[in-house]
Amino acid sequence: MLGSRRTPAKRHRDEAEKPFWISFSDLMTALMVLFLVAMAVALLSVTQGLRKMDEGRAQRDTAISACLDGIREITRQTSFPGLKLRGQTLEFGSLAEFPKDSNELDAQRASDLRGFVPHMLHIARTPECQNWLKRFVLEGYASPEGSYLYNLNLSLERSQRVLCVLLDKQSANALSPEDRHAIREQFFVGGSSFNSAILNQPEKSRRVELRLEFKELRPRCEAGTADCEADDLHPLPWDDDAKCPAAPR
Repeated sequence: MLGSRRTPAKRHRDEAEKPFWISFSDLMTALMVLFLVAMAVALLSVTQGLRKMDEGRAQRDTAISACLDGIREITRQTSFPGLKLRGQTLEFGSLAEFPKDSNELDAQRASDLRGFVPHMLHIARTPECQNWLKRFVLEGYASPEGSYLYNLNLSLERSQRVLCVLLDKQSANALSPEDRHAIREQFFVGGSSFNSAILNQPEKSRRVELRLEFKELRPRCEAGTADCEADDLHPLPWDDDAKCPAAPR
C-alpha cells in the first residue's frame, strides 16, 4: 500500500525575483557614479592647474614689461645719443659703432658706455627684473665687406671689446666692483658676422647690441631638484684681471 504523500509547500511567486546579489543594472549605475565623481575631481584639478599657470604667465609678462619699461625710460632720460630699446634688444647706436676692419672703440665711446651701463644694472636689480632676468648677451656685428668667417671672428672681438671696456678698472670713470662683478656673472658675448647688416649703411652695421634674455615660466620645483638647479649659475672666481685679450687690430 502506498503511504500518504506530503504535499510540498508552495513557494511565493516572487521569491525567484529577489536574488541575493544586486542586479547587473544596479552595479553599472554604481560604477557610472564613481566614474563621474572621479572625472569631476580630475577636471577640477586640471582647471586649477591651468588657472595657476595663467596667473603665473600674467605675473611674468607684467614683471618683464615693467623691467623693459624701466630700461626704456633710462634710454630717454640719459644724455647718451642713439640708445633705443627695440623689443628685448638694446641698440647702443653710435656708442658701440666700430671703424672698418677694427675692434677698437675710441675713448669717448668707451667712456659713454661706462657711464650708461650702471643705470641699466640699477634697473636690473629691481624685483621686476631680478626675478625673471636670465642674462645679457652682447652681440657683435660686421659690415658685408670681407669673408663670412673673417667677419664672424671680427664681430665676436667687437663684443669682447665692449666687455673689456666695461670691466676696465683703470679708466677715469671705472665701474664699481659690484657692477663689474654683475657684468662678469650675467654678461655673455656672441658674434653674428654680417647676418644682420643694415642695408646701405655699412658704418652702422659695425656695431654691438645688447639682448636681454628672460627665464621661462616653469612649474614650481622642489629645492635641490634638477629643475631648480637648471637656472642657477655657479659663481665665478674673482680674479680682477684688467688685461683684455681682444687686442686692437
